[in-house]
Amino acid sequence: MSRRGWLLFIAMGVIWGVPYLFIKVAVEDLTPVALVFLRSVVAALLLTPIALARGQFRSLSRSWRPLLAYTIAELAVPWFFLATAEQHISSSLAGLLLAAVPLVGAVLGWLTRSDRLDWRRGAGLLIGLGGVVALVGLDLDASDTGAVLAMGVVAVGYAVGPFILDRRLSDAPQLGVVAASLIITSVIYAPVAAFQLPRQWPPVDATVSVLVLAVLCTAIAFLLFFALIAEVGPTRATVITYLNPAVAIALGAVFLDEPITTGIVVGFVLVLAGSAIATRRSRPAAPAAPEKSTVESAPS
Repeated sequence: MSRRGWLLFIAMGVIWGVPYLFIKVAVEDLTPVALVFLRSVVAALLLTPIALARGQFRSLSRSWRPLLAYTIAELAVPWFFLATAEQHISSSLAGLLLAAVPLVGAVLGWLTRSDRLDWRRGAGLLIGLGGVVALVGLDLDASDTGAVLAMGVVAVGYAVGPFILDRRLSDAPQLGVVAASLIITSVIYAPVAAFQLPRQWPPVDATVSVLVLAVLCTAIAFLLFFALIAEVGPTRATVITYLNPAVAIALGAVFLDEPITTGIVVGFVLVLAGSAIATRRSRPAAPAAPEKSTVESAPS
C-alpha cells in the first residue's frame, strides 16, 4: 500500500471508529429516524453548495439507479439499523460487530467472481465468524438478538456500498455522489422525521453528537473514503474496520464507562485475525502446464 493509502487508511479507521460513541449518546434523546434525518440534512447542507459550484450533479442523472442503490446500501438502511441497535447494545460492541464487514466483502468478492476464495481465505472467514459467535455467546443474551440481526444488516450494507461505488459509479463525480446520497437519504426520512423530531432543542450532548456525526463522520469522512477506494480498491477499503473497533472500544470505555469484557477481547482477536486472512489477495492461479504431445519421440 502506498504512503497516501496508509494515511487515508489510518484517518478513516480513526474517524469511523468515532460514530459509535456519538450515536450511543444521541439515541438517548433522539429516535433513530430523527438522528439519521438530522445527520444527513446537516451534512447535505455542507456539501451540496460545493458540489453545485463545481458542477458535480450534471452527469448523475444517467446513473440514478446505481446512485439510489448505493444510497440505500451505504446510508439510508445501515444508519437506521445502527442507531436502532445502539439503543440496546454498547457502542464498543457495535463497533466490534462491524469488524465483520471485511468478511462480508470477501464473500461478495467471491460471489461476484471479482476475487478468488481459496482455502486460506475460507479459513479466515471461519475464524472471523467464530469471533462473532464467541462475542455473541459471551456478551449477549436472547433479548439482544434483534440488535445483533440489525448489526448484520449494517455489515452487509457497508460491504455492498463500496462494490456498487466501484462497479457502477466509479466514473461519477465523487462529491456529487456524496451530496446526492445525503439529499436522497434526507428525503426518504423526512416524512417520518417530521413527527419524531423533538419539539424543543435537544440537550447539548445530543446536539454536539449530531454535529460531529454530520461534519466529521459524514461530510469529511465520505470524501476521504472515496479517496481510499480509489487508492486501494473496494475490498481493501473495508479493512478500515480493523482499526474502527479498537477506537470504538477505547472511546466507549473512557467516556461511557463501558466494560471491556472477555467476549470483547476474544471476539476482537478472532474477528480481526479472520478478517486479515480473509481479505488478503489470493495468489494468481498457476498457469496450466503445457499438454504433453500426443506424438512421442522414437526411441534412439
